Amino acid sequence: MAGSRSHSRNASQSRRHHGSDDNDSVIGAIVDTRQLEAFSRKVTATASHLMGDATSVHYPNAMTSIQRSMRRPGMQRSVLSFTQQAPSELVRSKISTSEIAHRAVAFIPEEQLRNIPESDHVYSLFQGFQASLPEIAEGENEHRKGHRRREKPKLLGAGADLDEDGPPNLQKLKKRRNNVNHRLEMMGIRKNMCSSEIREIDNKIANLNSMRKIVLDRLAGLEGEEVEVEQELLQLDNQIEDMQEEQEEHGDSHLDDSALTLEPGQMTPDSKAMDASFMSESIYEKLPSAKSPISPKSKRRPKFTKRKSTPVLHEHLEPGSSIRTLPAHNDVITALDLDAPFGTMVTASLDDTVRVWDLNLGRCMGFLEGHTASVRCLQVEDNIVATGSLDATIRLWDLSRSSYEPFEHKNEDDDGLGFGNDDDLPPPPPPDAMEDCALSTLEAHVDEVTALHLRGNTLVSGSADKTLRQWDLVKGRCVQTLDVLWAAAQASATMSTGDAEWKPTGAGRTSDANADFVGALQVFDAALACGTADGMVRLWDLRSGQVHRSLVGHTGPVTCLQFDDVHLVTGSIDRSIRIWDLRTGTIHDAYAYDNPVTSMMFDARHIVAAAGEDVVKVYDKTDGRHWDLGAGTTFSVEDSMEGKTTSIVEKVRLKDGFLVEGRRSGEVGAWTC
Repeated sequence: MAGSRSHSRNASQSRRHHGSDDNDSVIGAIVDTRQLEAFSRKVTATASHLMGDATSVHYPNAMTSIQRSMRRPGMQRSVLSFTQQAPSELVRSKISTSEIAHRAVAFIPEEQLRNIPESDHVYSLFQGFQASLPEIAEGENEHRKGHRRREKPKLLGAGADLDEDGPPNLQKLKKRRNNVNHRLEMMGIRKNMCSSEIREIDNKIANLNSMRKIVLDRLAGLEGEEVEVEQELLQLDNQIEDMQEEQEEHGDSHLDDSALTLEPGQMTPDSKAMDASFMSESIYEKLPSAKSPISPKSKRRPKFTKRKSTPVLHEHLEPGSSIRTLPAHNDVITALDLDAPFGTMVTASLDDTVRVWDLNLGRCMGFLEGHTASVRCLQVEDNIVATGSLDATIRLWDLSRSSYEPFEHKNEDDDGLGFGNDDDLPPPPPPDAMEDCALSTLEAHVDEVTALHLRGNTLVSGSADKTLRQWDLVKGRCVQTLDVLWAAAQASATMSTGDAEWKPTGAGRTSDANADFVGALQVFDAALACGTADGMVRLWDLRSGQVHRSLVGHTGPVTCLQFDDVHLVTGSIDRSIRIWDLRTGTIHDAYAYDNPVTSMMFDARHIVAAAGEDVVKVYDKTDGRHWDLGAGTTFSVEDSMEGKTTSIVEKVRLKDGFLVEGRRSGEVGAWTC
């Protein structure tokens, strides 16, 4: 009995305990909902003030019913539980786990949905798959069906119309027609698939082209920054050299002051230590060394040097792309040359000026002044420039001595790689920019210098005085003179035929009469190739001063030539370019043009020529294709009717796919080739 009483007492206590917990929870919920009720009263007052109407009772009645519902404990508990739940819990309570996973996998961001092309496919995916299956011939199909099912024996008198020897019945014809019609439909589907695939490829190509342009612009910016960094590096080097020289001068002056305070015959310990080494040196090492015409004479450090990095932007542009057009001169371009793509270019004209250009920025660096007449030929080799003039002299220049600052007056609209606005002309160069560039003057010819070639410390020049002269630039004097007429006479006397005899081709022909006696030449070690007005190409040996071989073929004066290890390419007024095999001395190939060839050059892939037209004639040796390059390629009949004109190209130069051409109007164009 006692145990039963204790058990009932504990049960009653537990019920009282649970009842007290429920009451506390309800009271707590009611207390917590007082803030909600206060907030609802504020909302009600505000809404009734803004939206209520004195004559309408619908809104107050609705708000009264909402307040009654909010006073119910069950509604209050559900609102509190709803506010305490996280958004993920709300989603899980409404959507299953598999549906959530499916939506997460199938989700596509809005960025990816923007550029989705609209589908214009006429056929469904199943039709495309069915059309892509290989076709089976009708006979093969019947053969396969025969293997799959056993042939049934024919009954007597049945199937007489299905006899193989008889004509096919209507059912077979219809079946065959359906098969052929199905094949035709499948072919149409496959055609549509091919067209869709071509359109997709075109879209991909367009996207790749746009991406290529973006990367190309990035490359152009990098090359522009590269030039600026190189210039900054050069300035830092100059500053370091200045500081080192200042320190050495201060050290020398300190030693001189200390030497003045000593008694006659007195020597310091340092001077005693230096005495042995000083006296042991040869006296010739203490004398000033003989200055070469190419060696610098001034201690002034250059502000402009050749680029250390190699530009590659032009290699990725479309062949025939225009990089820049420069209004270089006021008269016909007579000569031009450059050292590297986007590097330094020197131009000469009949306006009696020689100008140096920065092809990277399209700016004139300065003028090479010293000749008393027009310059007819020139060559740029690193920082050294050789110019030959009508005044019968040859002058050497060192461009590294110029005081040109590339980015001192840089145009903000210019991207630094020749694609800026040509209408905004850059400021003129300082008058003394090239003042210290003159090295020496070579005087020996008695008539105008029309051709020259510089290689190392050797220079060979050709003149209207009918001689070729070899110059030693270290000594600064002429070391050999070659008489072209004498060589032609000697060859005529020793040969049984008169092929090597001098036969002028200019009689009665204006274009030939004005041709240069020495049209072009090139030297390599002891080998010299020279083209003259008689149409002959002579190969000289500079060691003996004799003609080693004469190449006969041109019928007009030779105006340009260039050779490599195997071939020699020549251009002439006879409107042809000939390629000679130096191993056999025979013509390997020839190309004819409509006008005389005035200039020519080639590299590993292309032969470019100026042939009296407003375009540059280009021959691709790899593809065997001839094509035109220049401003005349875009000149149309409408342009001529509007009065627009183009100028004839006179001179061309080519370096690593980067081409510059000089025109009769004085303009110079830069192109990719």
